[in-house]
Amino acid sequence: MKEPVRISSRAEAQSEPDALLTQAAKGDQDAFAELYDRVAGPVLGLVRSVLRDPSQSEEVTQEVLVEVWRLATHFNPDKGSAMTWIMTLAHRRAVDRARSAQAASDREERAARLDRTPDYDHVVEQVEARLEREQVRRCLRTLTEIQRQSVTLAYYKGLTYREVAELLAQPLGTVKTRLRDGLIRLRDCLGVGA
Repeated sequence: MKEPVRISSRAEAQSEPDALLTQAAKGDQDAFAELYDRVAGPVLGLVRSVLRDPSQSEEVTQEVLVEVWRLATHFNPDKGSAMTWIMTLAHRRAVDRARSAQAASDREERAARLDRTPDYDHVVEQVEARLEREQVRRCLRTLTEIQRQSVTLAYYKGLTYREVAELLAQPLGTVKTRLRDGLIRLRDCLGVGA
């Protein structure tokens, strides 16, 4: 006589990892081995989707499964399923690894930039910047008072046209006109775009 084929329900399939993890928390190595077989594939898939690197993904998957064994007593079935708990551990570990790898890459890049000899002369750059600032100051002095105030507030203080108008107690249209006229005069004075 043939054995009847048993079709397990979805709830039973979900509760099996819960029961296995609960048994593993009590030190049952066979239950953990079975749990390992059931969750290793999904954990690897999740980790690989975060890390993309196959060897790092396998390494992190092993770390996660060791962590599941060590932290099995922390699993609380009232807060969610074993699969959710395990996948949360896996996702966190994968994200941590990705961040760690990015931080290491950033450190190496910064170190490489510090070791590199600059392609420019700092003194020349500072002198040129100082000369440019002086030229801008000289050109700003050629503007009318309202033009200078409008340009200074909008471009050096970062205020909006409306904020400049309110601060100077001028109509918005007047401030826009003064700004436009002031910028044209600055452009001409600085020789920009000519």
